[in-house]
Amino acid sequence: MKVALFVPCYVDQFYPKAAIATLELLEKLGVEVHYPKNQTCCGQPMANSGYEHLTAGCNNLFVDNFSGYDYIVCPSGSCTLHIKEHLHSPEKEEQAVDIRKRVYELTEFLIDVLQVKELKSHFPYKVGLHQSCHGLRGLRISQMSELVAPAFSKPAQLLDMVQGLELVPLSRQDDCCGFGGTFCVVEEAVSSKMGKDRVEDHIEHGAQYITSADLSCLMHMEGILRRQKSDVKVIHVAEILNHSHE
Repeated sequence: MKVALFVPCYVDQFYPKAAIATLELLEKLGVEVHYPKNQTCCGQPMANSGYEHLTAGCNNLFVDNFSGYDYIVCPSGSCTLHIKEHLHSPEKEEQAVDIRKRVYELTEFLIDVLQVKELKSHFPYKVGLHQSCHGLRGLRISQMSELVAPAFSKPAQLLDMVQGLELVPLSRQDDCCGFGGTFCVVEEAVSSKMGKDRVEDHIEHGAQYITSADLSCLMHMEGILRRQKSDVKVIHVAEILNHSHE
């Protein structure tokens, strides 16, 4: 299969190791990965701020970059969801619709498309899994705990395949971290308190690392951890799944 790697802006600028880990992991699993070099922002920040009517340039460029691939894989739940639900191009709407059907967040691609059953990864640490709101309630990569329905978690299913990793339980497994894109700017006090509560849950249960399929959430919690001078680190799920014996 021919797969395009979609790397969000903040991953490219601040957490390139997550993008590299995604590429390496997919290649280890036998996937032919392509990186469209002209890709830029998907337009989510503008849309979240009420300016979706100004995202035509981003949308058209996204269509130009990502048309013709079997799948598009992204190490970000929020950006994946934005493309799935908001990518439109009046001049190229047929291509845009096709892309919306082919874009996948990394963990759902590994479980639903590649149907991964085994990983040769090793990460001997206690890890807390943060379920991001976009991934949980948008992409449904995990079951919402408030529903009376069978539990599942695609990120947790993959983490269970990692040798040496201990996934720690949390008191409130679905809590929002408070980032919320522009929410952390316009409601910074509420956002900060939510982030502190989310971090504390992981710390209380002995997590050495906090992981997620969304680096935006991890970035928010990392700022709190640093201000608290905590030894707990954040790491994208791709980096754990790609991690081998040192």
